[in-house]
Amino acid sequence: MTDNTNDQKQIIGTTEELLAYSLAMEEEAVERFNELADQMEVHNNHEVADLFYKLAEIEGKHVENVNRAAAGKELPDLLAWEFDWIDEGESPEGGSLEDAHYLMQPWHAIELAKRGEQRAVAFFKHVASNATDKAVEKMARELVAEEEEHVALLEQWQERFPKPEDDWDDDLDPPIILE
Repeated sequence: MTDNTNDQKQIIGTTEELLAYSLAMEEEAVERFNELADQMEVHNNHEVADLFYKLAEIEGKHVENVNRAAAGKELPDLLAWEFDWIDEGESPEGGSLEDAHYLMQPWHAIELAKRGEQRAVAFFKHVASNATDKAVEKMARELVAEEEEHVALLEQWQERFPKPEDDWDDDLDPPIILE
């Protein structure tokens, strides 16, 4: 990887490196959605927990797709802190535990997943526009198209659920957090 003088993150130099980033992104999404599902279970929000488990399952299929694309290639073995994401210290697709709320509704869960996919689109666009290798640029543009398809599918899925009212998180009996 080489340093980008525009004060942006580093440039991905090989398709193997790009696949390593893509795999890390998808694996982190699986892990994060399972964590979110577990948290929703703790708060007896079973509908949203089930939705997060389904999102984790879908991301697991994306992991399988990346592994198929990487078959026969030697991917760099990067440690978590060696990944250089464009906006955050975390993978773009993972979604933040801080964005979750124990009363969130299915619409919110899909919105959280959709924002992750949109960050993945931005990441791969950044990679494509800064690529110094044509194969990396081509693969990054293919990944942009794939992630944009995921965004569109999530938008369609989200239409099945009404957008919650502004007071959706009002709780007259909030949980007590013990230290």
